[in-house]
Order: sequence, then C-alpha cells, then structure tokens
Amino acid sequence: MWAFFSARLRMWLVLAVGAPVLGWLLGRLGDVIEARRGPNGLSRVLRKGRGWLHRRSKGPLAASAARARQPRTRRFIGRGRPG
Repeated sequence: MWAFFSARLRMWLVLAVGAPVLGWLLGRLGDVIEARRGPNGLSRVLRKGRGWLHRRSKGPLAASAARARQPRTRRFIGRGRPG
C-alpha cells in the first residue's frame, strides 16, 4: 500500500508522524538511561538525537514535544516569596 502514495506524501508522512515519534523515543530512552546510571555518553547522544529530530520534524506531535521539554515555572500570587 505504501507504493500507492506519491513521493511527496510519503515524505510528509515520515516527517509528520515518524520523526516526532522517533524523537520522543530517543529522548525517553536517554532520560531512562540517565536516571539509572547518571549522565553518560549514550544518554547525551540520545538526547542530542531528540533535539536534532525535533528541529527537523513537522506536525502536531512536534509542538507537544516542545511544550513537554520546557521547564515549568512557579507563579506566586501576592507579595513577596513564599516562606
């Protein structure tokens, strides 16, 4: 069935679906390895792969992956800092 799609549609499918999923998988593997053994060369390579794929991916999963990687900030209501 893959042969019936045009070359442009196949490339779009790979970039829209495959690249974000693969980027998420690489990042998840890097996070798991880093949690078990600490930062090492393999976890850094996997996380760099996630970033590389994220910059080149298109589609709805790319936007959600970017939001998941952003650090969460705490907002304080009122004056001063909580103590």
